[in-house]
Amino acid sequence: MADAAPEPRELGLDDADLARLPTVYAPDAFAGRTVLISGGAGGIGRATAWLLGRLGAQVIIAGRDEGKLETATEAMRAAGLKAAGKPVNVRDPATITALHDWIASEFGGIDILVNSAGGQFPQAAIDFSTKGWNAVVDTNLNGTWYMMQEAARRWRDAKRAGSIVSIVVVTRQGLHGVAHTIAARAGVIGLTQALAVEWAPLDIRVNCIAPGAIETPGWRVYDPQVVKAYPRSNPMMRTATTWEVAEACAYLCGPAAAYVTGEVLNVAGGAQLWGETWTIPRPDFFDGPGSEQGGA
Repeated sequence: MADAAPEPRELGLDDADLARLPTVYAPDAFAGRTVLISGGAGGIGRATAWLLGRLGAQVIIAGRDEGKLETATEAMRAAGLKAAGKPVNVRDPATITALHDWIASEFGGIDILVNSAGGQFPQAAIDFSTKGWNAVVDTNLNGTWYMMQEAARRWRDAKRAGSIVSIVVVTRQGLHGVAHTIAARAGVIGLTQALAVEWAPLDIRVNCIAPGAIETPGWRVYDPQVVKAYPRSNPMMRTATTWEVAEACAYLCGPAAAYVTGEVLNVAGGAQLWGETWTIPRPDFFDGPGSEQGGA
């Protein structure tokens, strides 16, 4: 009798990991701060919520799935952290306004916004449907902008300083098969650089983090053979965890980076300097003449 097939390995870190992983930051580094994290129920957003919560922040996670939000916040509260969740559709400015109204009444507003909501699917760009293109751009670019503008308006009106960090992708070097998200995230980077200047008089800092090959449950949408190549997408020859991105986010959105704005922090093992990453099968064309050095 043949051996049973092994159970598929869980991708990413679970709540038990996020509750115990070591951090370089002091336990009270974010005490007295209120943080809003979109997309905070999964992946990078969830790791960032756990880290900032462990560092003393009041954390509010927002997303479309109320059940996932409740599961995430229950785990954090069970660990003694200050966590709350609230549904939001980042594509709909009215729901963002309602979210901030609720936060203002319950917590007195926020100090930090982390834009981690987003998503994409692997596909050759020539085959994108109009609906698929618009869905990715509307979430990853427009949704990020709506979140930024609402937070900034409230900080301006309250004469309160603020810090924004948006999770993007590495756009400088080749990331192929997700052209819709490259377009959207490049827009967020350009927007961040413009806003860093416009909003400096308001004491609002605006920055981005560009993760490389970070293992998350979102990898399930990619071909396993493509995923196997991800450690070779950077000169460090490895993938990273969401915790490593969360630690970078704690730096960039917190007081240690008080003199940093308009920047993109690559957390990518040097991928922005190296080779290429394919989320769809790499065309054989690129193995043709000239693909090898030397020869007759």
